[in-house]
Amino acid sequence: MTTTRKITWDAASARRAERQFLAGPARTGTPVAEVVGAMLGAHAQVLSAAEVSVGMRADGVTRADVRAALWDNRSLVKTYGPRGTVHLLAARELPLFSAALTAVPTGRSPFPPGVRLTEEQAGQVVAAIGDALDGRFLTLDELSEEVVARTGPWAGDRVMPAFQDLWPRWRQVMHRAGWAGTLCFGPNRGRKATYTRPVPGDLETDPRDTLAAFVHRYLYAYGPATPQHFARWLAAPPGWATALFGELASAGRIEEVLFEGTPAWVAAGDTDVPERPARGVRLLPYFDAYVIAGQPRERLFPGAAYERALGGGQAGNHPVLLVDGVVAGVWHQRRRGRRTTVTVEPLVRLTARQERELGEQVERVGEVLEAVPELVVGKVTVGPHA
Repeated sequence: MTTTRKITWDAASARRAERQFLAGPARTGTPVAEVVGAMLGAHAQVLSAAEVSVGMRADGVTRADVRAALWDNRSLVKTYGPRGTVHLLAARELPLFSAALTAVPTGRSPFPPGVRLTEEQAGQVVAAIGDALDGRFLTLDELSEEVVARTGPWAGDRVMPAFQDLWPRWRQVMHRAGWAGTLCFGPNRGRKATYTRPVPGDLETDPRDTLAAFVHRYLYAYGPATPQHFARWLAAPPGWATALFGELASAGRIEEVLFEGTPAWVAAGDTDVPERPARGVRLLPYFDAYVIAGQPRERLFPGAAYERALGGGQAGNHPVLLVDGVVAGVWHQRRRGRRTTVTVEPLVRLTARQERELGEQVERVGEVLEAVPELVVGKVTVGPHA
């Protein structure tokens, strides 16, 4: 008779922390891309936040090392990842992400009929982006001209509402070009971002195998998890995720466990958990992968943290203080020249040991950002994304 494995929140939390270099940092010399891969990508809408995400997980790594991996040795790529948001991904894993993300149903357009692109037009735009960027680095304005020239005037119509402005119609699917592997970011040209086409890699021939591998990677890092957790992380239709998990379960690729008494999933055979719960103090920046993907939210953000550190239930709006694997405060850093002031607002009473660890974490933030840090314990007065 098969017995369903029971996994507690403490065990799952310790397992996630261990597998994402939060229980202990990656040893000196660990490739930056390996650290990013353990997170399944570092959110990089603000590059400095991604640099802190990576640096807090790896001994000796600074923002210069992250930028070298991105622009010099190209072991990282900056592109559109889960949820259509900008991420740093391990370059060797770009084919896996491309195959998986393009398999996610796109859903209905949020724009009114007169603004939308048809699927045929969207395909034309994605192809035009790839052709325009092949072997070139273009600014957004230059890319826009190339896309319109390759498709038609309709692509350049300024009808897409965004940030109190109207953008060209084609930009609705810019993120899909990133998913398809036809666009990624290049080095800035002055103050302007540039875009290029990443070096192509070999894709899996069977998309179902690719999706299975992708789900396995997700469950290894963030499991146990439900299809709804997976769908939320990807911004995918819940019904699609439920059907996918059902297929993988029927094929024996994933295994059901009881996670705090609720059915959830891990990769088949991957039920081991650490013997001890997560311990220690960590500082994580805006939109760190651990808090974005970590579920259930009410466990990761217990008590006052649910109101203070979440924005309408959305994780990532505030940098967070982790204590023993759960969110226990928020923080903010303000840089002036070579110095940075790190203000930390704990929501729980810290022990003497935890206060020492907090000081060490602040020192580490300074090392990552190549700045001299100062710790201030008190109320964080700035709002989200400040």
